[in-house]
Amino acid sequence: MKRTGLKKGSKITSEPIRKQKDIKAISRLLKSKPRDFLLWTLGINNGLRANDLVRLKYSQVEGLKPGAVIKITESKTGKENVLVINNSVFKALQIYIQEVKPVPGDYLFASRKGKGHISSQSVGRMIRSWAEAINLKGQYGAHTLRKTFGYHQRVTFGAGFEILCKRYNHSSPAITMRYIGIEERRFANFS
Repeated sequence: MKRTGLKKGSKITSEPIRKQKDIKAISRLLKSKPRDFLLWTLGINNGLRANDLVRLKYSQVEGLKPGAVIKITESKTGKENVLVINNSVFKALQIYIQEVKPVPGDYLFASRKGKGHISSQSVGRMIRSWAEAINLKGQYGAHTLRKTFGYHQRVTFGAGFEILCKRYNHSSPAITMRYIGIEERRFANFS
Protein backbone atom coordinates (compact mmCIF):
# COMPACT_ATOMS: atom_id res chain seq x y z
CA MET A 1 0.00 0.00 0.00
CA LYS A 2 1.18 3.47 -0.84
CA ARG A 3 0.81 6.46 1.43
CA THR A 4 -2.47 7.29 -0.34
CA GLY A 5 -4.00 4.11 1.01
CA LEU A 6 -4.50 2.71 -2.49
CA LYS A 7 -3.18 -0.62 -3.62
CA LYS A 8 -0.25 -0.70 -6.01
CA GLY A 9 -1.45 -0.18 -9.57
CA SER A 10 -4.56 1.76 -8.56
CA LYS A 11 -5.10 5.05 -10.33
CA ILE A 12 -5.80 8.37 -8.72
CA THR A 13 -7.68 10.62 -11.08
CA SER A 14 -6.51 14.18 -10.74
CA GLU A 15 -9.04 16.96 -10.99
CA PRO A 16 -9.02 20.46 -12.44
CA ILE A 17 -8.85 23.54 -10.28
CA ARG A 18 -12.38 24.82 -10.70
CA LYS A 19 -12.45 28.13 -8.82
CA GLN A 20 -10.82 31.27 -10.18
CA LYS A 21 -9.94 32.35 -6.64
CA ASP A 22 -7.84 29.19 -6.22
CA ILE A 23 -6.09 29.77 -9.54
CA LYS A 24 -5.29 33.33 -8.48
CA ALA A 25 -4.08 32.15 -5.05
CA ILE A 26 -1.63 29.68 -6.63
CA SER A 27 -0.47 32.38 -9.08
CA ARG A 28 0.26 34.71 -6.15
CA LEU A 29 2.04 31.91 -4.30
CA LEU A 30 4.35 31.29 -7.28
CA LYS A 31 5.14 34.90 -8.26
CA SER A 32 8.49 34.75 -6.46
CA LYS A 33 9.45 31.45 -8.18
CA PRO A 34 9.88 32.27 -11.90
CA ARG A 35 10.34 28.66 -13.09
CA ASP A 36 7.33 27.35 -11.20
CA PHE A 37 5.20 30.37 -12.14
CA LEU A 38 6.02 29.83 -15.82
CA LEU A 39 5.17 26.12 -15.60
CA TRP A 40 1.85 26.91 -13.90
CA THR A 41 0.99 29.67 -16.39
CA LEU A 42 1.94 27.64 -19.48
CA GLY A 43 0.02 24.64 -18.19
CA ILE A 44 -3.29 26.31 -17.37
CA ASN A 45 -3.20 28.39 -20.56
CA ASN A 46 -2.33 25.65 -23.07
CA GLY A 47 -3.65 22.25 -22.00
CA LEU A 48 -0.51 20.38 -22.97
CA ARG A 49 0.68 17.36 -21.00
CA ALA A 50 3.23 18.06 -18.27
CA ASN A 51 5.58 15.65 -20.05
CA ASP A 52 5.56 17.93 -23.12
CA LEU A 53 5.87 21.15 -21.13
CA VAL A 54 8.96 20.02 -19.21
CA ARG A 55 10.75 19.22 -22.48
CA LEU A 56 10.50 22.80 -23.75
CA LYS A 57 13.79 24.56 -24.36
CA TYR A 58 14.40 28.28 -24.20
CA SER A 59 15.32 28.29 -27.92
CA GLN A 60 11.70 27.30 -28.73
CA VAL A 61 10.20 30.37 -27.05
CA GLU A 62 13.03 32.88 -27.34
CA GLY A 63 11.86 36.20 -28.79
CA LEU A 64 8.20 35.17 -29.11
CA LYS A 65 5.52 37.82 -28.65
CA PRO A 66 1.88 37.51 -27.54
CA GLY A 67 -0.13 35.75 -30.23
CA ALA A 68 2.75 33.53 -31.32
CA VAL A 69 2.07 29.82 -31.77
CA ILE A 70 4.68 27.07 -31.84
CA LYS A 71 4.14 23.52 -33.01
CA ILE A 72 4.96 20.68 -30.66
CA THR A 73 4.97 16.95 -31.28
CA GLU A 74 3.34 15.24 -28.30
CA SER A 75 5.65 12.71 -26.70
CA LYS A 76 2.80 10.33 -25.79
CA THR A 77 0.90 10.28 -29.08
CA GLY A 78 3.39 11.54 -31.67
CA LYS A 79 0.63 13.88 -32.86
CA GLU A 80 1.13 17.56 -33.48
CA ASN A 81 -0.21 20.17 -31.08
CA VAL A 82 0.44 23.84 -30.43
CA LEU A 83 1.68 26.03 -27.63
CA VAL A 84 0.14 29.50 -27.64
CA ILE A 85 1.92 32.53 -26.20
CA ASN A 86 -0.97 34.59 -24.82
CA ASN A 87 -0.48 37.71 -22.68
CA SER A 88 -0.33 35.75 -19.40
CA VAL A 89 2.27 33.33 -20.77
CA PHE A 90 4.27 36.21 -22.28
CA LYS A 91 4.41 38.05 -18.92
CA ALA A 92 5.43 34.88 -17.05
CA LEU A 93 8.08 34.21 -19.68
CA GLN A 94 9.48 37.74 -19.32
CA ILE A 95 9.74 37.35 -15.52
CA TYR A 96 11.47 34.00 -16.04
CA ILE A 97 13.97 35.38 -18.58
CA GLN A 98 14.80 38.36 -16.38
CA GLU A 99 15.44 36.20 -13.30
CA VAL A 100 16.90 32.99 -14.74
CA LYS A 101 18.79 34.42 -17.76
CA PRO A 102 18.58 31.21 -19.80
CA VAL A 103 20.63 30.42 -22.91
CA PRO A 104 19.08 28.79 -26.03
CA GLY A 105 19.97 25.16 -25.15
CA ASP A 106 18.56 25.38 -21.62
CA TYR A 107 15.40 23.57 -20.63
CA LEU A 108 12.80 26.02 -19.33
CA PHE A 109 12.12 23.64 -16.46
CA ALA A 110 15.62 22.50 -15.67
CA SER A 111 16.15 19.96 -12.96
CA ARG A 112 18.18 21.07 -9.99
CA LYS A 113 19.77 17.59 -10.09
CA GLY A 114 21.80 17.55 -13.28
CA LYS A 115 21.51 18.76 -16.84
CA GLY A 116 18.04 17.47 -17.73
CA HIS A 117 14.52 18.74 -17.15
CA ILE A 118 12.22 18.05 -14.23
CA SER A 119 10.03 14.95 -14.51
CA SER A 120 6.25 14.84 -14.85
CA GLN A 121 6.25 13.10 -11.44
CA SER A 122 7.99 16.18 -10.03
CA VAL A 123 5.34 18.35 -11.64
CA GLY A 124 2.67 16.30 -9.88
CA ARG A 125 4.41 16.72 -6.52
CA MET A 126 4.76 20.46 -7.11
CA ILE A 127 1.07 20.85 -7.95
CA ARG A 128 0.03 18.89 -4.87
CA SER A 129 2.26 21.10 -2.71
CA TRP A 130 0.77 24.28 -4.25
CA ALA A 131 -2.76 23.03 -3.61
CA GLU A 132 -1.83 22.12 -0.05
CA ALA A 133 -0.22 25.55 0.49
CA ILE A 134 -3.55 27.27 -0.26
CA ASN A 135 -5.56 24.63 1.64
CA LEU A 136 -7.22 23.32 -1.51
CA LYS A 137 -8.77 19.90 -0.89
CA GLY A 138 -8.95 17.30 -3.63
CA GLN A 139 -6.84 15.06 -5.85
CA TYR A 140 -4.27 17.04 -7.81
CA GLY A 141 -1.35 15.97 -9.95
CA ALA A 142 0.47 16.53 -13.22
CA HIS A 143 -2.78 16.34 -15.25
CA THR A 144 -4.34 19.12 -13.14
CA LEU A 145 -2.77 21.80 -15.35
CA ARG A 146 -4.18 20.25 -18.52
CA LYS A 147 -7.58 19.60 -16.96
CA THR A 148 -7.79 23.12 -15.51
CA PHE A 149 -7.25 24.53 -19.01
CA GLY A 150 -10.05 22.41 -20.49
CA TYR A 151 -12.43 22.95 -17.61
CA HIS A 152 -12.20 26.74 -17.87
CA GLN A 153 -12.27 26.73 -21.66
CA ARG A 154 -15.62 24.95 -21.36
CA VAL A 155 -17.15 26.50 -18.22
CA THR A 156 -15.75 30.04 -18.33
CA PHE A 157 -15.39 30.63 -22.06
CA GLY A 158 -17.98 28.22 -23.51
CA ALA A 159 -15.67 26.25 -25.81
CA GLY A 160 -17.40 23.26 -27.37
CA PHE A 161 -16.40 19.71 -26.48
CA GLU A 162 -15.59 19.04 -30.13
CA ILE A 163 -12.99 21.86 -30.08
CA LEU A 164 -11.51 20.66 -26.79
CA CYS A 165 -11.48 17.08 -28.08
CA LYS A 166 -9.40 18.19 -31.05
CA ARG A 167 -7.10 20.28 -28.83
CA TYR A 168 -6.48 17.31 -26.52
CA ASN A 169 -6.15 14.87 -29.44
CA HIS A 170 -8.87 12.70 -27.89
CA SER A 171 -10.83 10.27 -30.04
CA SER A 172 -14.27 11.57 -28.96
CA PRO A 173 -15.94 14.49 -27.13
CA ALA A 174 -17.27 11.99 -24.55
CA ILE A 175 -13.68 11.18 -23.53
CA THR A 176 -12.93 14.89 -23.22
CA MET A 177 -16.04 15.48 -21.09
CA ARG A 178 -15.02 12.71 -18.73
CA TYR A 179 -11.38 13.83 -18.70
CA ILE A 180 -12.15 17.38 -17.55
CA GLY A 181 -14.84 16.25 -15.12
CA ILE A 182 -17.90 17.76 -16.73
CA GLU A 183 -21.21 16.08 -17.40
CA GLU A 184 -23.44 17.65 -20.00
CA ARG A 185 -27.05 17.30 -19.03
CA ARG A 186 -29.37 16.99 -21.96
CA PHE A 187 -33.04 17.50 -21.33
CA ALA A 188 -35.60 15.92 -23.59
CA ASN A 189 -38.14 18.21 -25.16
CA PHE A 190 -41.57 16.70 -24.53
CA SER A 191 -43.69 19.22 -26.38
